[in-house]
Amino acid sequence: MQIPILASLRLSVTRGLLQYGLVLKTSYCAKRIPIRVAQRMSMEIANVSCDSKRGALIVLEGLDRSGKSSQCLKLASSLASQGFSVEAWRFPDRTTAMGKMISAYLSSKEDMDDRTIHLLFSANRWEKRSLMEAKMKAGTSLIVDRYSYSGVAFSAAKGLDLSWCKAPEVGLPAPDLVLYLDIAPEKAAERGGYGGERYEQLDFQRKVAELYTALSDSAWQIVDASLSIDSVHKILKELSIQCISDCHRGKELSFLWP
Repeated sequence: MQIPILASLRLSVTRGLLQYGLVLKTSYCAKRIPIRVAQRMSMEIANVSCDSKRGALIVLEGLDRSGKSSQCLKLASSLASQGFSVEAWRFPDRTTAMGKMISAYLSSKEDMDDRTIHLLFSANRWEKRSLMEAKMKAGTSLIVDRYSYSGVAFSAAKGLDLSWCKAPEVGLPAPDLVLYLDIAPEKAAERGGYGGERYEQLDFQRKVAELYTALSDSAWQIVDASLSIDSVHKILKELSIQCISDCHRGKELSFLWP
Protein backbone atom coordinates (compact mmCIF):
# COMPACT_ATOMS: atom_id res chain seq x y z
CA MET A 1 0.00 0.00 0.00
CA GLN A 2 2.99 2.31 -0.36
CA ILE A 3 2.14 3.33 -3.92
CA PRO A 4 -0.77 5.73 -3.08
CA ILE A 5 1.30 7.30 -0.29
CA LEU A 6 4.33 7.79 -2.52
CA ALA A 7 2.18 9.18 -5.30
CA SER A 8 0.67 11.69 -2.87
CA LEU A 9 4.12 12.56 -1.54
CA ARG A 10 5.49 13.14 -5.02
CA LEU A 11 2.64 15.51 -5.76
CA SER A 12 3.20 17.40 -2.49
CA VAL A 13 6.96 17.60 -3.11
CA THR A 14 6.44 18.79 -6.66
CA ARG A 15 4.04 21.51 -5.59
CA GLY A 16 6.33 22.64 -2.79
CA LEU A 17 9.40 22.83 -4.99
CA LEU A 18 7.58 24.54 -7.82
CA GLN A 19 6.56 27.26 -5.39
CA TYR A 20 10.25 27.88 -4.74
CA GLY A 21 11.05 27.94 -8.44
CA LEU A 22 13.04 24.70 -8.27
CA VAL A 23 13.01 21.73 -10.63
CA LEU A 24 12.28 18.28 -9.26
CA LYS A 25 14.39 15.62 -10.92
CA THR A 26 12.61 12.45 -12.11
CA SER A 27 15.25 10.22 -10.51
CA TYR A 28 14.26 11.51 -7.06
CA CYS A 29 10.56 10.97 -7.76
CA ALA A 30 11.21 7.30 -8.52
CA LYS A 31 13.10 6.67 -5.28
CA ARG A 32 11.23 4.69 -2.61
CA ILE A 33 10.89 6.42 0.77
CA PRO A 34 9.84 4.75 4.05
CA ILE A 35 6.28 5.61 5.06
CA ARG A 36 7.25 7.44 8.28
CA VAL A 37 9.91 9.51 6.49
CA ALA A 38 7.43 10.28 3.73
CA GLN A 39 4.83 11.50 6.20
CA ARG A 40 7.39 13.69 8.00
CA MET A 41 8.61 15.18 4.71
CA SER A 42 5.05 15.91 3.64
CA MET A 43 4.38 17.77 6.90
CA GLU A 44 7.60 19.78 6.61
CA ILE A 45 6.80 20.76 3.04
CA ALA A 46 3.29 21.83 4.08
CA ASN A 47 4.76 24.04 6.81
CA VAL A 48 7.24 25.68 4.43
CA SER A 49 4.48 26.25 1.92
CA CYS A 50 2.41 28.02 4.58
CA ASP A 51 5.31 30.28 5.65
CA SER A 52 6.14 31.09 2.04
CA LYS A 53 2.87 32.98 1.64
CA ARG A 54 4.11 36.03 3.57
CA GLY A 55 4.28 39.22 1.59
CA ALA A 56 7.12 41.73 1.93
CA LEU A 57 7.13 45.20 3.45
CA ILE A 58 9.05 47.40 1.02
CA VAL A 59 9.47 51.07 1.93
CA LEU A 60 10.59 53.95 -0.27
CA GLU A 61 12.28 56.76 1.63
CA GLY A 62 14.04 59.95 0.64
CA LEU A 63 13.92 63.72 0.69
CA ASP A 64 10.92 65.65 -0.58
CA ARG A 65 10.79 65.62 -4.41
CA SER A 66 13.19 62.68 -4.65
CA GLY A 67 10.62 60.77 -6.73
CA LYS A 68 9.26 58.43 -4.05
CA SER A 69 5.56 58.73 -4.86
CA SER A 70 5.97 58.28 -8.61
CA GLN A 71 8.37 55.36 -8.21
CA CYS A 72 6.16 53.71 -5.58
CA LEU A 73 3.15 53.62 -7.93
CA LYS A 74 5.28 52.60 -10.91
CA LEU A 75 6.90 49.78 -8.93
CA ALA A 76 3.60 48.42 -7.59
CA SER A 77 2.03 48.48 -11.06
CA SER A 78 5.02 46.75 -12.64
CA LEU A 79 5.14 44.00 -10.02
CA ALA A 80 1.38 43.43 -10.28
CA SER A 81 1.67 43.06 -14.05
CA GLN A 82 4.10 40.20 -13.45
CA GLY A 83 1.67 38.35 -11.22
CA PHE A 84 2.83 39.51 -7.79
CA SER A 85 0.18 40.30 -5.19
CA VAL A 86 1.07 43.88 -4.24
CA GLU A 87 -0.52 47.09 -2.99
CA ALA A 88 0.82 50.65 -3.04
CA TRP A 89 0.49 52.45 0.31
CA ARG A 90 1.64 55.82 1.59
CA PHE A 91 2.15 57.52 4.92
CA PRO A 92 0.72 59.68 6.17
CA ASP A 93 -2.57 58.12 5.15
CA ARG A 94 -4.57 61.32 4.79
CA THR A 95 -7.92 59.51 4.53
CA THR A 96 -8.13 58.69 8.26
CA ALA A 97 -9.24 61.10 10.99
CA MET A 98 -5.64 61.54 12.15
CA GLY A 99 -4.46 61.74 8.57
CA LYS A 100 -6.76 64.69 7.88
CA MET A 101 -5.30 66.57 10.83
CA ILE A 102 -1.79 65.84 9.53
CA SER A 103 -2.78 66.99 6.02
CA ALA A 104 -4.02 70.32 7.37
CA TYR A 105 -0.76 70.75 9.26
CA LEU A 106 1.43 69.93 6.26
CA SER A 107 -0.40 72.39 4.04
CA SER A 108 0.28 75.03 6.73
CA LYS A 109 -3.42 75.43 7.54
CA GLU A 110 -2.86 74.37 11.17
CA ASP A 111 -0.06 74.85 13.70
CA MET A 112 0.80 72.19 16.27
CA ASP A 113 3.45 71.55 18.88
CA ASP A 114 6.33 69.55 17.35
CA ARG A 115 5.85 66.65 19.77
CA THR A 116 2.12 66.56 19.15
CA ILE A 117 2.47 66.32 15.37
CA HIS A 118 5.19 63.68 15.74
CA LEU A 119 2.88 61.51 17.83
CA LEU A 120 0.08 62.04 15.31
CA PHE A 121 2.33 60.80 12.49
CA SER A 122 3.22 57.74 14.56
CA ALA A 123 -0.43 57.11 15.50
CA ASN A 124 -1.31 57.27 11.81
CA ARG A 125 1.01 54.32 11.21
CA TRP A 126 -0.25 52.44 14.25
CA GLU A 127 -3.89 52.69 13.15
CA LYS A 128 -2.88 50.77 10.00
CA ARG A 129 -0.67 48.18 11.74
CA SER A 130 -3.23 45.39 12.03
CA LEU A 131 -4.23 45.70 8.39
CA MET A 132 -0.58 45.79 7.30
CA GLU A 133 0.20 42.57 9.13
CA ALA A 134 -2.96 40.87 7.86
CA LYS A 135 -2.15 41.79 4.28
CA MET A 136 1.41 40.48 4.52
CA LYS A 137 0.39 37.26 6.25
CA ALA A 138 -2.15 36.69 3.46
CA GLY A 139 0.66 36.97 0.88
CA THR A 140 0.33 40.57 -0.28
CA SER A 141 3.49 42.67 -0.49
CA LEU A 142 3.16 46.34 0.47
CA ILE A 143 5.05 49.01 -1.45
CA VAL A 144 5.01 51.96 0.95
CA ASP A 145 5.74 55.62 0.23
CA ARG A 146 7.38 56.81 3.49
CA TYR A 147 7.34 55.06 6.84
CA SER A 148 8.79 55.39 10.36
CA TYR A 149 12.19 56.55 9.12
CA SER A 150 10.62 59.68 7.64
CA GLY A 151 8.70 60.37 10.83
CA VAL A 152 11.83 60.15 12.95
CA ALA A 153 14.12 62.04 10.56
CA PHE A 154 11.76 64.97 10.03
CA SER A 155 10.97 65.39 13.74
CA ALA A 156 14.60 65.06 14.82
CA ALA A 157 15.52 67.66 12.19
CA LYS A 158 13.40 70.11 14.21
CA GLY A 159 15.62 69.49 17.22
CA LEU A 160 13.71 66.75 19.02
CA ASP A 161 15.75 63.98 20.64
CA LEU A 162 16.36 61.10 18.22
CA SER A 163 15.69 58.38 20.81
CA TRP A 164 12.45 60.07 21.87
CA CYS A 165 11.36 60.23 18.22
CA LYS A 166 12.03 56.51 17.71
CA ALA A 167 10.23 55.36 20.85
CA PRO A 168 6.60 55.55 19.54
CA GLU A 169 7.57 53.42 16.53
CA VAL A 170 8.76 50.44 18.58
CA GLY A 171 6.63 47.41 17.76
CA LEU A 172 5.56 48.42 14.27
CA PRO A 173 6.42 45.95 11.48
CA ALA A 174 10.01 46.46 10.33
CA PRO A 175 10.55 46.85 6.58
CA ASP A 176 12.09 43.90 4.77
CA LEU A 177 13.64 46.40 2.38
CA VAL A 178 14.14 50.17 2.50
CA LEU A 179 14.81 51.75 -0.88
CA TYR A 180 16.38 55.12 -0.18
CA LEU A 181 16.21 57.47 -3.17
CA ASP A 182 19.39 59.46 -2.75
CA ILE A 183 19.47 62.97 -4.18
CA ALA A 184 21.25 66.17 -3.16
CA PRO A 185 18.85 68.60 -1.44
CA GLU A 186 19.83 71.28 -3.95
CA LYS A 187 18.88 69.02 -6.88
CA ALA A 188 15.57 68.08 -5.27
CA ALA A 189 14.77 71.79 -4.83
CA GLU A 190 15.07 72.27 -8.60
CA ARG A 191 12.22 69.84 -9.30
CA GLY A 192 8.69 71.01 -10.06
CA GLY A 193 6.31 71.77 -7.20
CA TYR A 194 9.04 72.27 -4.61
CA GLY A 195 8.05 74.50 -1.69
CA GLY A 196 4.35 73.63 -1.72
CA GLU A 197 4.40 72.06 1.74
CA ARG A 198 5.70 73.02 5.16
CA TYR A 199 8.90 70.96 5.16
CA GLU A 200 10.07 71.79 1.64
CA GLN A 201 12.82 74.20 2.70
CA LEU A 202 16.39 73.65 1.61
CA ASP A 203 18.13 74.06 4.99
CA PHE A 204 15.62 71.78 6.68
CA GLN A 205 15.98 69.12 3.98
CA ARG A 206 19.76 69.13 4.48
CA LYS A 207 19.22 68.26 8.16
CA VAL A 208 16.78 65.51 7.18
CA ALA A 209 19.35 64.03 4.80
CA GLU A 210 21.92 63.82 7.61
CA LEU A 211 19.44 62.08 9.90
CA TYR A 212 18.47 59.57 7.23
CA THR A 213 22.13 58.57 7.12
CA ALA A 214 22.13 58.04 10.89
CA LEU A 215 18.99 55.88 10.67
CA SER A 216 20.12 53.57 7.86
CA ASP A 217 20.46 49.89 8.74
CA SER A 218 20.98 46.50 7.10
CA ALA A 219 17.59 46.65 5.34
CA TRP A 220 18.58 49.75 3.38
CA GLN A 221 19.58 49.93 -0.26
CA ILE A 222 20.68 53.35 -1.52
CA VAL A 223 19.62 54.19 -5.08
CA ASP A 224 20.84 57.19 -7.07
CA ALA A 225 17.65 59.21 -7.60
CA SER A 226 19.36 61.51 -10.11
CA LEU A 227 19.26 58.73 -12.72
CA SER A 228 16.46 58.58 -15.28
CA ILE A 229 13.02 57.48 -14.09
CA ASP A 230 13.30 54.20 -15.98
CA SER A 231 16.80 53.47 -14.68
CA VAL A 232 15.74 54.04 -11.08
CA HIS A 233 12.65 51.88 -11.63
CA LYS A 234 14.73 49.00 -13.01
CA ILE A 235 16.97 49.00 -9.92
CA LEU A 236 14.01 49.21 -7.53
CA LYS A 237 12.22 46.38 -9.29
CA GLU A 238 15.21 44.02 -9.20
CA LEU A 239 15.79 44.66 -5.49
CA SER A 240 12.08 44.28 -4.71
CA ILE A 241 11.71 40.96 -6.54
CA GLN A 242 14.66 39.56 -4.60
CA CYS A 243 13.14 40.79 -1.34
CA ILE A 244 9.72 39.28 -2.12
CA SER A 245 11.44 36.02 -3.03
CA ASP A 246 13.22 35.98 0.35
CA CYS A 247 9.90 36.46 2.15
CA HIS A 248 8.32 33.69 0.09
CA ARG A 249 11.11 31.39 1.28
CA GLY A 250 10.07 31.88 4.90
CA LYS A 251 11.79 35.05 6.12
CA GLU A 252 10.16 35.96 9.42
CA LEU A 253 8.41 39.26 10.02
CA SER A 254 10.40 41.48 12.38
CA PHE A 255 9.56 44.65 14.27
CA LEU A 256 11.04 48.09 14.91
CA TRP A 257 13.56 48.89 16.03
CA PRO A 258 16.15 46.26 15.09
